[in-house]
Amino acid sequence: MTSTLDHPADGADADDLARNDLLDSVNAFAARHLAPGALARAHDPRYPWDIAATLGEQGLLGLTISEEDGGQGAGLRTAVAVIQAVAQHCPKSADILQAGNFGAIRTFAQFGTAEQKAAYLPDLLAGRGLLSLGMSEPEAGSAATELTTSAVEDGDDLVVNGTKIWGTHSVDATLFLVYVRFGPGTRNIGSVLVERGDPGFQVGEPSAYMSGETWAQLYFDDCRIPKSRILLGPGGFKKQMSGFNVERIGNASRSLALGRLAFDLAREHVSHRTQFGRTLNEFQGVQWTFAEAAVALDAADALLARAVANAEDGLPSAYETTVAKYAANTAGFQAADAAMQMMGALGYSTESLVEYCQRRTRGWMIAGGSLEMMKNRIAEEIFGRRFPQRAAS
Repeated sequence: MTSTLDHPADGADADDLARNDLLDSVNAFAARHLAPGALARAHDPRYPWDIAATLGEQGLLGLTISEEDGGQGAGLRTAVAVIQAVAQHCPKSADILQAGNFGAIRTFAQFGTAEQKAAYLPDLLAGRGLLSLGMSEPEAGSAATELTTSAVEDGDDLVVNGTKIWGTHSVDATLFLVYVRFGPGTRNIGSVLVERGDPGFQVGEPSAYMSGETWAQLYFDDCRIPKSRILLGPGGFKKQMSGFNVERIGNASRSLALGRLAFDLAREHVSHRTQFGRTLNEFQGVQWTFAEAAVALDAADALLARAVANAEDGLPSAYETTVAKYAANTAGFQAADAAMQMMGALGYSTESLVEYCQRRTRGWMIAGGSLEMMKNRIAEEIFGRRFPQRAAS
């Protein structure tokens, strides 16, 4: 199965043709350099700095970041097609593309000062640096506005105090984009940049998710940073969340790509595995399972393509992104889960990427906004009103 983002419509223009040439190159590169170690890489909790550097050399980090800032200046559609192509050869390498194109780096590139970008983007785009988002706290997950990590001015510095959890790449990151409160109320929420090694900042011991991905608790104990590291000051919360829509596009893209990867591996398996004198794909129950998965994946792919096509200035709409994430998360996991069932013990074994795809896609139903939060946002669009989740005071 392939994505609709990979193929231009009739009458394709020069941009479409250039994108297809790029995808042909990416597929060839990924098949040659990334696919051979994909299984071992998937089960290694360490961040693959060597692969990050290779992707940086290939110009695959910062695809949608402007050329003036050191990126490629490509469109969101191109970045989505590239991350899906890489994911279907090596899921772990796609995580690097997420960090270098769709994650906190997009918020940083969108709102950072010229000085901040000059200081950090060269290493981030070369794969020598890694940016992690510090948003969730022990008492502030989906309710991000309840965060308590504070940043208080002290002369030319800020003093940061608080704790962050669940951060992707927090074990290995060299730079952290940290949501903080400059004062009371949502209007005083913004963000700062904290370097690993800043005084008063400590990265805790690694913990593991079900997928094998690791995270570490972040401790800020009178952490002192210069005020020049403010990314978005008071009033920046809505801007930060608008940038978060791009992260969700990357989340949805990888969900679909890993669902398709598992689907393709299982399809190959049932086409050759023989039981009771015939191949497994001759059984109607198997046929229907694949038919249902194909429909769900194709439908989610169309919704993702809509969100990407309608994005303005690289920032997709909140509603279309929400719909695409919900559909892609659901379809990707269901396809990977069904693929595991179709392959039996082999699918459940770490000898195949299918079980990794199943565990990874399950996590994306939580990360970047849970499915329940996505449904709440969709309902608000349907009824044209907010449905506050906070208890009435």
